[in-house]
Amino acid sequence: MAQPRTWGILLAALVAAAVAVPPATAAVASIDLGSEWLKVAAVHLAPGRVPIAVAINEMSKRKSPALAALADGNRLAGEEAAGITARHPSKVFARARDLLAKPFPYVKSLAELLFLPYDLVPDARGAAAVRGDDGQVYSVEEIVAMVLHYAAGLADAHVGAPVRDAVVTVPPYFGQAERRALTQAAQLAGINVLALINEHAGAALQYGIDKDFSNASRHVIFYDMGAGSTYAALVYYSAYNAKEYGKTVSVNQFQVKDVRWNSKLGGVEMEMRLVNYFADQFNKQLGNGVDIRQSPKAMAKLKKQVKRTKEILSANTAAPISVESLYNDVDFRSTITREKFEELCEDLWEQALTPVKEVLAHSGMKIDDIYAVELIGGATRVPKLQAKLQEFLGRRELDKHLDADEAIVLGASLHAANLSDGIKLNRKLGMIDGSTYAFMLEIDGPDYVKDENIDQILVPRMKKMPIKMFRSIRHSKDFDVSLNYDKAYELPPGIPSHKFAEYSVSGLTDASEKYSSRNLSAPIKANIHFSLSRSGIVSLDRAEAVIEITEWVEVPKKILTLESNITNQNSSSEAGAANSTTDSKENLNSSDTNSSAPIDESNAQETITEKVLKKRTFRVPLKVVEKTTGAGTILSKELYSEAKSRLEALDKKDAERRKTAELKNNLESYIYYMKEKLEESTDILTVSTEQERESFTEKLNEVQDWLYMDGEDAQANEFKERLDQLKAIGDPILFRLSELKARPAACENARLYLTELQKIVKNWETNKPWLPKKRVDEVVSEAEKVKGWLEEKETLQKSTPAHSPPAFTSEEVVDKILDLQDKVASINRIPKPKPKIEKKPAKEEEPANKEKTASSESASNESQQSKSMEGDQSASPETGDSEPESHDEL
Repeated sequence: MAQPRTWGILLAALVAAAVAVPPATAAVASIDLGSEWLKVAAVHLAPGRVPIAVAINEMSKRKSPALAALADGNRLAGEEAAGITARHPSKVFARARDLLAKPFPYVKSLAELLFLPYDLVPDARGAAAVRGDDGQVYSVEEIVAMVLHYAAGLADAHVGAPVRDAVVTVPPYFGQAERRALTQAAQLAGINVLALINEHAGAALQYGIDKDFSNASRHVIFYDMGAGSTYAALVYYSAYNAKEYGKTVSVNQFQVKDVRWNSKLGGVEMEMRLVNYFADQFNKQLGNGVDIRQSPKAMAKLKKQVKRTKEILSANTAAPISVESLYNDVDFRSTITREKFEELCEDLWEQALTPVKEVLAHSGMKIDDIYAVELIGGATRVPKLQAKLQEFLGRRELDKHLDADEAIVLGASLHAANLSDGIKLNRKLGMIDGSTYAFMLEIDGPDYVKDENIDQILVPRMKKMPIKMFRSIRHSKDFDVSLNYDKAYELPPGIPSHKFAEYSVSGLTDASEKYSSRNLSAPIKANIHFSLSRSGIVSLDRAEAVIEITEWVEVPKKILTLESNITNQNSSSEAGAANSTTDSKENLNSSDTNSSAPIDESNAQETITEKVLKKRTFRVPLKVVEKTTGAGTILSKELYSEAKSRLEALDKKDAERRKTAELKNNLESYIYYMKEKLEESTDILTVSTEQERESFTEKLNEVQDWLYMDGEDAQANEFKERLDQLKAIGDPILFRLSELKARPAACENARLYLTELQKIVKNWETNKPWLPKKRVDEVVSEAEKVKGWLEEKETLQKSTPAHSPPAFTSEEVVDKILDLQDKVASINRIPKPKPKIEKKPAKEEEPANKEKTASSESASNESQQSKSMEGDQSASPETGDSEPESHDEL
C-alpha cells in the first residue's frame, strides 16, 4: 500500500523533548470523554517518569464520572459531583456530551427516558440549556466545559504544570454540530484542541503501535460497547517501505475501512431494564398506587445500586440489591439471577450484533477474513454479549488484548504526542481515518441553473482526513451554499435536518457589473474552497470570482533604418513577435531594455505600433458569511463571551473554596494533633507548665467548638487567623519538645567530629606536608573556639528550665560544625605541587635545528620543481579534460 499522506506519522516510544522546548512545557494530554465516564492520559517527558500514563483522580482512580454539578452556589465535577447525586439529583448533570447541539424536544425526551430530573429550558438557538439552583441558565456547552475543565485539572496534577494542548475523543456517530460544539466547549474550558479523534482510531493506534505488519497484513474489527452506544470498526493493518537516513525501512500503517454503529444501545440501556424491573417490584411492595419513578431522589438511589448489581452479575450467576430508605424511609431488598437479567434484555443481544454484520456486509468480507475481533468498552464484559459474539463469529475465544477502559485514551495520547511541537518520538505507525458521514453540496441563487457536471457529493463517506477541495461554478450573481448530509445514510442522533451549514456568498454581482463592459474571454466563474479538518469538521473557507478578459492593445515596435543593423532588425522583429503573445506590457519593456548593444545616435530610427491580443485574469475575493441557524449552531461571540465570564467567575470561586477547605482541614488537623500530644506524650510534661497546658487545652476546645458551629460557613482568612493563634501557643511547646532529644544528639555528634578532627590534622602533618601551616592553624583554632562555645552553652542549658526557651538549639550546633567541615574540605582539596623540570642548554639543540632547516629548504625546492612540472603538464593539450587527483581532507 502507498505511504499514507494524511494524519502524519504516529509514534509510541517517547525518547526526548525537542531541544528548543523546555521539559516543563513538553506535555500534552488526551481526554476520552464518554457518556458516563472520562479518562485522561498525559504525555510528559521528564526524567524518571513514564512518558505516557493515565492520570488518577482525587480518589486515586483511573477513570472518573463525567459529571458536573451546581449546588449551593458551588460548582462540582467528577467524584465530588457523584457524591451528591443521591441527595441532589436535580443539581448533578449527567450525559452532557450526548446532549450537545441537540434540539430541546430531543433532549427533553432523553432526560425523561433516563430519569434525569434536570431543570431544562430551551435557549435562543432552540437547543437545551439547564437552570442551576441559583436561577442562572447554563448552555450544554458550558456544562461540558465544566467536565473538561475537571479533566484538564487531572492532567495538570499528573504533570505538575499546566497542560493546555489536548486531543479529545468522539464517537463515530458524532455529526458536524456535535463536533463543533465540543470544540467550543473545550475552548471555554481553556483547552487548545489539537484534534478530535474518532474513538475507533484511538483504539486502532493502541493496538498496532507495538506490532510488526511487514510480514503479513491483517484486518481487525474493533467492537466497542460503552455506556451509551455500540459500534464496530473495520481496520486494515499493513506495512510499506520508506527511505530513512539512506536505508530502506519498513513502516507500519493502518486504514479505517468502515465503521457502523447503534447510537442508542449500550450498558445504560441494560441498566434501565433492571431499573424498571426493580421499580415495579418496589411499587408492588409499597402498594397504594405509588410509583417511585416520580421521585428523583428514589430513582437516583436505585440507579446507583443497579449499576453495582449489573457489575456483580458479570462475574456471578446471581446478585443482590439493597437500598436503604429508598422512599419514605422504606428499605428495598431483592435479588436477581443472571438468567432473569438476560431475559429482560433479550431483544438487545441481536441488536448488539448488527454493527458487526453491517461492517462485514458493506466491506464484502467474510468472517474468516478477519484476523481478530478486539473488545473494548465496559459493557463488553457482559457474559451474554460475549457468548452471542462467539456464536456469530464461530470462535471459542474473543480477542481481549487491549484494556477495555483505557485503550482509547492511550491511543489518543499517541496522536496528541504526534501533533505536539515539543515532543520527539521514535516508533512509527501511519494512520488514515476517514469521515464517518458523506456530505453533499447544494448551490442556490438568482438565475442559477444547476450544472449536472458539478459533483454534488463534496465528501464521500470514509474520505480520508484532513483534505482540502474546491468546486467551480459559472455564475454572475450572488448565491448561497448549503452543506448537507448524504440522504443515503442515517442522520446523527437527534438531528432533524440533513442541512447542517448554510453560507451566503456575495460580491459576485458587483464583480460581474464592473467587468461586464469588457471583452470577456469566458463566462465569470466562482471558485469555492472547502476543507475537511483532521477533527472531521467540514467548512467553507473562502470563495473568489475568476474573470478572464481578452482585448487588443497597441504595443510600440522599433525598426532601425540603417542597412548595417539588418541583423538587429531581424532580432528585434522576432522578439516583438514573441512578446505579442504575452499577457503583460512589462514583458515587452524588458525585451527592449535587454537589447544587446546601445544604438549610435547617428542611426536614424522610426517608431511604429502593432496590435497585440492580450488575455488577463482577475481574481476577486468574495465575502462569505455563515448563516446557519437552529440548535446545531455554535454559541455566538456575545453568548460565548458571557459563558466565558461565568466560567471564569466559577473558577475563582472554586479556587477560593479549595483554599478555604485546605485551611479548614489544616486547622482541624492541628487541633487533633495537639490534643493527642497533650494527652499522650509524657515528655510534653517536661517542656511545659501545668498552667500552660491547661490554658492551651482550653483554647483548643474553644476553637474546636467554633469550627463545628459558627465556623462551618467561615471564610479562608478566619480559619487562618485561628490557626495562627493556636500555633503561637503550641509551636513553642512543640519546638522545646523536639529539642529535648535533638539538642543532645547534635552535641554528641559535634564532640565526635572534634575528636576526629584531631586525627585529620595529624594525618595532614604526616602525609601532606605541602599544606599551608597558616591554614591548618586556622582550622585548629576554629575547632578550639567551637569546643569552648559548646561547653559554655551546655553549662548554661543545665541551669535553664526545660519549659523555658533553650539557651541554644540543635540547629546552631549543626551550623557551626558544618562551617568547620567546609574549611577542612577546602584545605583537603589543595593539590600537591608538581616537581620542577630543568630545561636543556640551548646550544645542544643548534645542530639539530640546522639539520631541520636544511631538510625543510630541500623539501621546499623539490616541491617548487614538482609544481613547475605539473604546471607544464596541465598546459599541454594532451591532458585534455582529465580530472585532478582526489585527496583526503585533513
